[in-house]
Amino acid sequence: MPQAIAETVFDIFYLGFAIITGLTMLINGKSSLVRKAGFMAALLGIGDSFHLVPRSYALWTTGLEANAALLGIGKFITSITMTIFYLILYYIWRDYNHIKGRKGLTGVMWGLSLTRIALCLLPQNQWLIYHQPLLYGILRNIPFTVMGIVIIVIFWQENSKTNDKVFRFMPLAVALSFGFYLPVVLFSGAFPAIGMLMIPKTLAYVWIILMSRKLFRRKI
Repeated sequence: MPQAIAETVFDIFYLGFAIITGLTMLINGKSSLVRKAGFMAALLGIGDSFHLVPRSYALWTTGLEANAALLGIGKFITSITMTIFYLILYYIWRDYNHIKGRKGLTGVMWGLSLTRIALCLLPQNQWLIYHQPLLYGILRNIPFTVMGIVIIVIFWQENSKTNDKVFRFMPLAVALSFGFYLPVVLFSGAFPAIGMLMIPKTLAYVWIILMSRKLFRRKI
């Protein structure tokens, strides 16, 4: 019961913050850049709700394993929306830094995104069972991790040129999100307590949203 209370309270605040902030920026944003950031934040919250709401339900009722199918569907949806999240973040980087051309880099990001989504669609992932195959958990996260590395590098490169104040910590936030997420993918099956790393991972995403919200507050 303490776990159910703690997770539910945390999830309510997180999902509420992401969705409300995102929709506010999306609806009231004066530029396409702000609206992109709003859509990204709202997508994050809505996508994560498909996993976190069923998880809270499971914790308050018959337990996680008894609700494996519901949790698996939510995890599948979240995997897709998180992929789109990083693709949008790439376009925010382009717009904010007035990047022109670089079609090769754009092609790489789209290729990684589509590869990740295609891997998530494979039936071998066995989303509806509680203990899903580790191999496919690793495979589908390879292109996702490469997307994260690309985001870290391109934000760091531009920040080092311009000494930007809005996204100067974006490389760190993205690095932390993957640093907390990947051990969960690799080891949570054998060591369930590692799943607690999803909390600081989520806080890293909150940090990303807070940085993006600066665009709205500056009325860019």
